[in-house]
Amino acid sequence: MTTNTWWKEAIIYQIYPRSFKDSTGNGIGDLKGILEKADYLADLGVDIIWLCPVYDSPNDDNGYDIRDYYKIHPEFGTMEDLDRLLEALHKQGMRLIMDLVVNHTSDEHVWFQESRKSEDNPYRDFYFWKKGKEDGPPNNWRSFFSESAWEYDAPTDSYYLHLFTKKQPDLNWENPRVREEVCKIMKFWLDKGVDGFRLDVIPLISKQLDFADTDLSSFTEIVEQVYSNGPKVHEYIAETVEKVISNYDVMTVGEGPGITSEVGLKYVGHDRGELSMIFHLDHMFLGFGPNGKYDPVPYDLQDVVRIFNIWDKAMGESGWISIFLDNHDFIRMVSRFGNDKEYRVESAKLLINLILTLRGTPSIYQGSEIGMTNVWYEDLEDFDDVEVRNFIKEALAAGKNKDEILDIANRLGRDNARTPMQWDDSPGAGFTTATPWLKINPNHRSIHVASDQNTPESILNYYKQLIAFRKQHSVFVYGKYEPIEVDNPNIFAYKRVDETQTFLIIHNFSDDLQTVPVGLDDYELVMNNYIERNESLQLRPWESSIFVQTPTSSI
Repeated sequence: MTTNTWWKEAIIYQIYPRSFKDSTGNGIGDLKGILEKADYLADLGVDIIWLCPVYDSPNDDNGYDIRDYYKIHPEFGTMEDLDRLLEALHKQGMRLIMDLVVNHTSDEHVWFQESRKSEDNPYRDFYFWKKGKEDGPPNNWRSFFSESAWEYDAPTDSYYLHLFTKKQPDLNWENPRVREEVCKIMKFWLDKGVDGFRLDVIPLISKQLDFADTDLSSFTEIVEQVYSNGPKVHEYIAETVEKVISNYDVMTVGEGPGITSEVGLKYVGHDRGELSMIFHLDHMFLGFGPNGKYDPVPYDLQDVVRIFNIWDKAMGESGWISIFLDNHDFIRMVSRFGNDKEYRVESAKLLINLILTLRGTPSIYQGSEIGMTNVWYEDLEDFDDVEVRNFIKEALAAGKNKDEILDIANRLGRDNARTPMQWDDSPGAGFTTATPWLKINPNHRSIHVASDQNTPESILNYYKQLIAFRKQHSVFVYGKYEPIEVDNPNIFAYKRVDETQTFLIIHNFSDDLQTVPVGLDDYELVMNNYIERNESLQLRPWESSIFVQTPTSSI
């Protein structure tokens, strides 16, 4: 039996603070800027604000390299600003979850600074240190950001492990002192009143301690079989729950690289005492070739459908996931899964129909509610993100064509999701009065919040309408998900069913007319992403329709 909870019924809105709203005129978004937009968030209808890291950090990976877990980075403001934001959100009926990174720290964190001093330093075992072999690293592991996962450190003639950048050394959770410190950090923020955590790359915290070379050719397989789901990962997560999380009415959502549908319930099963839910990444890793994201391979809609169906069946009534199609680590959803040109409005609306009607807690990334798209930079120097910069560096060293590198970086780079929020058509897009930290998408002249707010049929107003609709019908939270198999490779169709209602949802993921694949005699159209209602059996390009079974048909 599915347990009713507030975090299953809620809708998450993710804020990337650096790009949301600049209140100080320095080109960088901040906490006061978010506070200025609290009414906007409440009016949208979302319930939980997921705040990407605002801790003190040297920003090698834009805040995911934490230097001090107990301080706010001055670029974002002060702890008092965070307190005021938290109070304001709570007054508006919203909750705040912090993005907590505990697989690794910054190399500028005091723990690591001590750890590298000597082999007998008390903090040495806070991280993984190994001697090299044959004048090279301890093994052949490579990081998520292309380079070796080991960095040589001269003071002790040793290498330290970093599964991300070399400025993000991995914490050693085998050390009980590390786990104690993590629990202290969690307690500090929960006592402050935050409503939970998004736990960054949480399945990576337990390592394969033999540190053997891997002979896997696919980086996705390496993540699943070597880096994630280590021997003590569930023990470690359960320990934080027992000692801290269980004492508060809060939620935890784990980012899930390497968490497959076969092991998902081990993390979120209701009887496990671990995480509230996970962001699984199977659909986001579609298109990753043997060498990862920047080695793309083809995939299609049916691959996406298959993954959603598999995960829903795997969760059953015993587990829970969050439903999302983009975030700060992936390109804009309308550019990836929709048509961001001729049918940008229609496909943006279709995608929110999908997110809000599947089973799981919906997560919306900032800007999706106005259909923000990928950007297109003209120069390799325009890119900011460490991941894409590393790709560019390696590709240039390998002698690849610059135009080809630019094309791949533009299509797949994380900067696409990090361009500043488009509030209006002013030169700074209403985000800033200064030069922004990252170039604004030129299409902000036509795609922005101010325009959408004044247009009844806009994407933004459709989001508000659909969010309100979902909240009126608990079937979209607790009802069963019943996939409908169709022959048409462009159609995604399913039902949401409970004791009182049955809804049929049909999406046309194409630029062409498509025939409705099931009979509609017993159904009435209740929501549609086009302005003009469509009662026919022909779906227009990127049309998405929600039908309800009529009362007479269920007798």
